[in-house]
Amino acid sequence: MKFLDSAKVYIRSGDGGGGSISFRREKYIQFGGPDGGNGGRGGDVWAEAVEGLNTLIDYRFHQHFKAKTGTAGMGQNRNGRTGDDATLKLPIGTQVFEEDGTSLIADMVRVGQRVLLARGGNGGFGNTHFKSSTNQAPRRANPGQEGMESWVWLKLKLIADAGLVGLPNAGKSTFLACVSAARPKIADYPFTTLNPILGVVKADSRAFVLADIPGLIEGASRGIGLGDQFLAHVERCRVLLHLVDGTAEDVAGAYRTVRGELIAYGAGLEDKTELVALNKCDALTADEINAKAMTLEAACGGPVLRLSGVSREGIEAAVHRLADIVGAARAAEADTEAVFDDVGWRP
Repeated sequence: MKFLDSAKVYIRSGDGGGGSISFRREKYIQFGGPDGGNGGRGGDVWAEAVEGLNTLIDYRFHQHFKAKTGTAGMGQNRNGRTGDDATLKLPIGTQVFEEDGTSLIADMVRVGQRVLLARGGNGGFGNTHFKSSTNQAPRRANPGQEGMESWVWLKLKLIADAGLVGLPNAGKSTFLACVSAARPKIADYPFTTLNPILGVVKADSRAFVLADIPGLIEGASRGIGLGDQFLAHVERCRVLLHLVDGTAEDVAGAYRTVRGELIAYGAGLEDKTELVALNKCDALTADEINAKAMTLEAACGGPVLRLSGVSREGIEAAVHRLADIVGAARAAEADTEAVFDDVGWRP
């Protein structure tokens, strides 16, 4: 299935049904009076987050969503039927923006979340509604109210607990395949990963979702290479694992390149917890590992993990470090939500 993380769609809620002008006509009953019913309300347009989706490919060819129009009122005081709603089924993590692409309407972050995007028009009043002591035979009815229409942008940001970043061919896909059941494409040339890939990682009784995004190169924030178009998928991550290719000549320069692109992108990525790892240690001697690890530590200002997806060196320790950080972040978020729930609403 092709990965698509952005789509523009047209939505329109249903018009309200018109009111009815009708009079009671029954044998032996004179002056039966008005009996025109009201029109039905037009259908709404909703966005709903559902399970089982991780792409917006369904909206590539189906881009117009219209709710049904309400049925017109009828005689014998029969009101019209409400029009059927239109619902956009979206993957968890989808954000809905107005046509300008910057004004956020909704952020779909949990299964079952529903957000009203366009309300249907009200149905018109029938002539029964206008009956009064001074106007006992009104011959007027309201037309239904028009629905709302607009273009909206759907932008998907995959929800993952941890994210893998690094230069192309730094071993991110190998690491993901080593620690999860995901099977990304792995080859000895850059940009084998063209779309974000998710994998579920288990550490003892704990589990978290790890995201692998295409590699960054210098100038990605200006659109060079694959650009920074996929960095949005690690915005929600609680921790980033920065892999540096140990076989590179300048490991410090490789680290600074990716770090500079994260800072240039913004969106809080530069402030996220970061674990730095020297990868592909199976291809290095012990002296080379020590020398390059020390160089990398000086560049990032902290300890450096030593990993190898081929020999699995340091993999278990790295997974547990990630699980610890994710667990602590989840606990902090749960405590914050509990505090707000205890406070409740106050005037």
